[in-house]
Amino acid sequence: MSAVHQQRRGLRVRLARKGRLLGTFVKLAAPDVVELAAAADLDFVVVDLEHSTLTEGEAIGLIRHGSVCDLPVIVRVPAVDPGLICRLLENGAAGIQLSTLRTVEQARALHAACRFAPSGARSVSLANRAAGFGAIGLADFLAGEEADPPFLVGQIETPVVEPLAEVVRGLDVAFVGTTDLAVSLGMPGADELADAVDGVRSAAVSAGVAFGGWSADASTLADLGLGTASYVVVGSDLQLLAQGLRAVVPKE
Repeated sequence: MSAVHQQRRGLRVRLARKGRLLGTFVKLAAPDVVELAAAADLDFVVVDLEHSTLTEGEAIGLIRHGSVCDLPVIVRVPAVDPGLICRLLENGAAGIQLSTLRTVEQARALHAACRFAPSGARSVSLANRAAGFGAIGLADFLAGEEADPPFLVGQIETPVVEPLAEVVRGLDVAFVGTTDLAVSLGMPGADELADAVDGVRSAAVSAGVAFGGWSADASTLADLGLGTASYVVVGSDLQLLAQGLRAVVPKE
């Protein structure tokens, strides 16, 4: 079993045990961030190709450093781009987190971009890091991908018209983007936002997938309706750095 397949299996095993996976967004092109996250015993990091200045090459560098540190790296993408997703997975990404998931069609496109035929449409190559640059035979590589496919997270950030359980069915995690969801709902009160988050939780339970979400601070998870979330992303490297720097300056 390759390293990335072991990482994917480990994430799913821990979710199945009803534990909580904890990670953060990475927006800086600094391998030290990934190393620090691993040293802090985070379960994963999400390299952010939506709200950051990271290039594809920088994201791949972070993915590779995650492998060195034995830390699963999931990559957030703003849309299903099969070519980009293929390259990220070929370089060892443990999974893909799709932002602003709204429809069953989007979810199917994500699956197709991440899986090989006959269950998907991902292009096959062994001349890449995930396949050991050809050291893993085609049959063994395909078997590994079938047994431990990419870890898939669908991010719900707006009210969804289609039945939400059907939209997230087949993913690993139904994830609430709490900030965007609040904006989409017109900046509601805490109770109304928590009710909307609970709707995602209920859909996740109905679909048989894990429930997750984002919070700026782990202490506010329950207030946001994420008290039972098993896949939690807290803040980002930039946010944590900014908080640390502001704490250096004495407040009068």
